[in-house]
Order: sequence, then structure tokens, then C-alpha cells
Amino acid sequence: MPYLNSEVFNRIKRRRLKIMTGVMITGFSLVIGKLAYLQVFKGEALATRAEKQYSEMIEVEGVRGVIYDRLRRELAVNLDMPSVYGVPYNIKDPGGVAKKIAAEVDLDSKFLTNKLDNKKQFVWIRRRLSPEIVKRLEEMDLKGIGFSPETKRFYPKKELIGHILGFTDIDNHGIEGIERYYERSLRGKKGSIVLERDAHHKTVLTNTLLDPLKGEDLILSIDEVIQYIMEKELAMAVDKHNAAGGVGIVMNPYTGEILAMSVHPRFNPNTPGDYKSGEWRNKAITDVYEPGSTFKFVVASGILEEGLISPNEIVHDGSGSMVYGGSVIHDPHPAGVPLTLKDVIAHSSNVGTAKIGIKLGQERLYKYATLFGFGNKTGIDLPGEVRGILRNPSTWSGRSLITISIGQEIGITPVQLITAMSAIANGGWLVRPHILSGVVNSAGEVKSIRPEIIRRVISEAASRKMTEILKDVVGPDGTGKLAATNGFTVAGKTGTAQKIDPETGRYSKSKFISSFVGFVPAEAPEIAILVVVDEPKGVAWGGSVAAPVFRNVAEQALEYMHIEPEELKEIPVMAKK
Repeated sequence: MPYLNSEVFNRIKRRRLKIMTGVMITGFSLVIGKLAYLQVFKGEALATRAEKQYSEMIEVEGVRGVIYDRLRRELAVNLDMPSVYGVPYNIKDPGGVAKKIAAEVDLDSKFLTNKLDNKKQFVWIRRRLSPEIVKRLEEMDLKGIGFSPETKRFYPKKELIGHILGFTDIDNHGIEGIERYYERSLRGKKGSIVLERDAHHKTVLTNTLLDPLKGEDLILSIDEVIQYIMEKELAMAVDKHNAAGGVGIVMNPYTGEILAMSVHPRFNPNTPGDYKSGEWRNKAITDVYEPGSTFKFVVASGILEEGLISPNEIVHDGSGSMVYGGSVIHDPHPAGVPLTLKDVIAHSSNVGTAKIGIKLGQERLYKYATLFGFGNKTGIDLPGEVRGILRNPSTWSGRSLITISIGQEIGITPVQLITAMSAIANGGWLVRPHILSGVVNSAGEVKSIRPEIIRRVISEAASRKMTEILKDVVGPDGTGKLAATNGFTVAGKTGTAQKIDPETGRYSKSKFISSFVGFVPAEAPEIAILVVVDEPKGVAWGGSVAAPVFRNVAEQALEYMHIEPEELKEIPVMAKK
């Protein structure tokens, strides 16, 4: 057997050592490269995966922003009301724990036992309890029972402003009103309860909480005092006339700011479950009705803008009826003497207005109804607004021209009507009504909402002529004389509309909608006011039912706003003369 000499043996040994070293270096390089790849490129994903394997996040809603009125009076706030939860795996005696806490959380002990005796990692036991109850539960020091800081929405004004604010559900999500419309701004950012898992993937209760972030605060255009005045006066009128309900709105005619919006019957947003869902509805924007004679100012404005009739031009001989399109139209109280355009509106003559409508014509009547905003949503920042009913002239019947002229065959909402009247008050501009005045961010900075002009409806000259005509409505011989406000001139229009009887499909002889819409002071308007009373019993004329409410609201609101009566403003001028 041949023997290797020492030189050959050493050469083979060195070669094997180099190969082994190369293999080891290559192996280590691959391992290090893999670790570097996982760390650099997959590190975050793997960490998240590991975290999910050993922890679980239970979302907690963010703290909602506070809602204020225009002077920063609180309308919607948050109350600290912690919630109690359970981790069933950590509860060794579900029945015993359930018996100890069932009475405190107002739950049946058997129901609670079943809830705790399951394989779920997490269960809510009771949401939003009073701090006193939570304190007693904490003192029991029960294993597997934890607490999460949460809040409950609270409306300190109760029924006041309920239909505007709306309300939230158990998870503090907006369901109605401003709460729903501005949900994204109010809701804030969610937080989490962190539940960790042990090596056996069983949940271990911890007290770790990732704090939620607060939402933005909202400042509304609503004035709490003016809202109270409107709600009080409207409620008194509804009660006095044994009516089915009512709507009242106060608006700044130049900016579109809604200072008050009242719906009767009212509801308390703290306890929405005590009411039928229909009672939450804001009828100022969701319910359509025929405006009756309040619509006549639209027809008169169109005829003035077109220059077809002057205010003092005689348009009607004063007779009590006329035939048009195979139908007869009547005046409830015929004047018996010739009437000018001013007289027709002041006395709310159906026949006279019908003749004005005929002069204006179908296309132009439709044009001005559309310009004033009817048939389209106003765009107010509240959920559920409807567009109303205004049919294209191509679908009108032979008598539609005169019936629409007197406020029939057209469906409007209260907010459309006050927005249209505001166009007369502000010199001919249609402005968008709005509820939000400003948004407060986390730094306390306020972003104000700017007024939005939609379009010009009529010229300033036509609006001034219309204002003079509407002042006569509230004059001694006008249908709206009971709207006359102490110390101020008023411009406005009455309306008494028959409701459709759902059983017969015809106009009811006993159900009416009484209304008055106007602005004050007439020459330099501070506020526009609309009052609508639904189905008053007995006397139903808008001038008798709604006009006095306008007066009462106007007098109190103007005094609160520190607006000097017009005669006081004239004293210095007279003294100089």
C-alpha cells in the first residue's frame, strides 16, 4: 500500500480546509443576507404579524366635538360614562361573576352568565355606565373584568333645538340632524383597548389603552335665545288654535344664517327612543306643502322685473270671480272696487293675482319660480332636504297657470319660502341658507363659514318696489295687519292654503295651513321670519293665526339684538332740522 508523503498530505489538507471555509462563509453570508432582508424589507410586516399573534385591538370611538350656538353656548357635549367589558378566558367562574355584577349593570344574571361563558376573546358587558356604578364594580376587583373610558352624548337644552341637532347612537355615530350631517368633522379618531395573548394564544387582560382623538368643535349660526323665543311663541300658537303642529324659522336675509328653526311638536334628543321616528323629522326641510297666497309675491316680483305692470296700475275690476281654462276661481272677500297691483297683493286677491299670472305667462312664471329657488334644494347643511314640486310647463293643464299663481299645484318647503322672501329683503339675491357658522380645530383655531350667494333673482329696483307692496300687506287695510311690529315697519305676505284630503283627493274644507313670511325692519332688514301653523281649528286665516306669532317673535328678537326702533333713529335727524 503506497504512502502519501508529508508534502502531498498537507496539500490535500489545505485544499479541504479552503473548501470547508468557503462553504461556511457562503452559509453565513446567506443567513446574514436573509436576516438583513427580513429586517430591512419585511421587518414592519413581520412585527405587525407577530403583534397580531400576541395582541388584539378593540376599537373605541373617538371623542365627539362639542356643538355650540353662535355665542359659544353649549348645545351638545360629552359626559364621561365608562363602559365595562369582559375577557371570558380569564373568568374562571362566569356564574359567580355574573351574580355579583348583574344588578349593578341592570342585566339578567343568566343572560350575563351565558355572555361570559363562551370562547370569545372579548365581550362588551354594558356600555356607558355612570361613574358611580363603575367605581363600585372596580372595587369588586374581579379577574377578567375591565373598563374602557367612553363618553355619552348629552344635550343640555333638551327639547330646545332638538330637530336641528339630531342625536347619536350607542357608538356615538350621528343619526339625525347636525350630528349626522357633520359626522366626519365631529367624530374624531378612534382609539383601542389592547388585549395581549400568552404563549397559548389565550387572551390576557391588560389596562393598555390607545387614547382616541377628539373631533372638531362646531359653532352654529343658531342663537339659543332667538331659538327659545321662536319655540315658545310657536308652541303657544299651536296650543291656542289646537293645531296639529307648526314650523318657525328666523334667518339673516343677507348671509343666509339660520338664527332659529323650530318644529312643533318638539322632541328631546337625549331620549329619541321615546318618540316615533317621524317625530325626529325636521319638517322645515323634509315636508312639502302648497304655499297658498304666500307664493303671490313671486308672481308680483316677476311682473315688476319684466316691467309689464307698475305697482299703481289697475289690474282687476274688483269682481269676486273669473273663468279660465274651463274653471272658476273665486275671491273669498271680493273688494268690489278696482284694484291696483299693490291692492291685489295687500288684499291677497286670487282673481287679481290670476290675472297677473296670465299677463306674465307660463314660461316666465316658471322662470321666476325657479329663480327664487322653488323646485330645487336650497343646499342647507342638514340631512333629508327635499326639492319640493314644480312641474315643467309642458306638463301643465289648462288652468295650471292661474292655480300656480295663487300657490296651488306647487309644493314647497318652509326653508325654500323664507329663502325666497330673503331675496326681496336683501335687494334681489338668492343666498344659501346655512346652519354652520364656524369649525374649531384641535389647535383652537376657528375657520368661519362664508355666506354663499347663489344668483341674482330680480334687480334691486324691482326688490324695492316689491318691498313697498309688501309693506301695504301689513298696513291697516292689509291681510297681515296683525304682524305690525311696535316701532318697526314690516314687509310680508299672508297665506291660507287648503290641504288635500287623502281620502277624496280633493281640497279639504276643514284642514288648512296658515302662514306668514316677512322681514323687519322693512327698509333695512335685520331678520326674515316665517311662521307656518298646520291645521289650526276654527279661524284659519294666515293673518289671524300666523301673523301675530311673527309680531311677537320680531319684537322680542329685535329687542334682544339691541336694534333701535325706527322712530328713535329719526329723532336726531329731526333735531338737526
